[in-house]
Amino acid sequence: MAGSAVDPRVTLWRKLLNNNEKSWVLFEHGTCLVLMQPESDLTKQAREIMSTDGPVRVGSQMGDFSIQKLDEPFNGWIVAGHHPDMINYIAAEDDRLSDQAATDQSSFMVGILGRNDRDQDSQSLNIIHIEDNR
Repeated sequence: MAGSAVDPRVTLWRKLLNNNEKSWVLFEHGTCLVLMQPESDLTKQAREIMSTDGPVRVGSQMGDFSIQKLDEPFNGWIVAGHHPDMINYIAAEDDRLSDQAATDQSSFMVGILGRNDRDQDSQSLNIIHIEDNR
């Protein structure tokens, strides 16, 4: 499709990952899954990993998360969970954040949002983009 616009989330992840060597998949709620050992069918592989490692199970390592505030030019956080290659980006201007949460770099709410996005992606398994760099 010549002339079709690229989803801004795809452009964001290309900049965040800054790597043209690794293949990755972006799910509809914003979870990015980097495929460190890509298989022949990236869609199938990504959905299997997301359905197994994406669901949140509070009280287990699958409910844990960590956040990292990003430096300029990004204005937001990376939220990581127990799977090292499954990450979410939460922008400081995300409407789901209160003004206080957006200014607190160690905000628990940022982590909860990223974790919830991952959980939603593990249920829908809807892929919006595949970056195949094999």
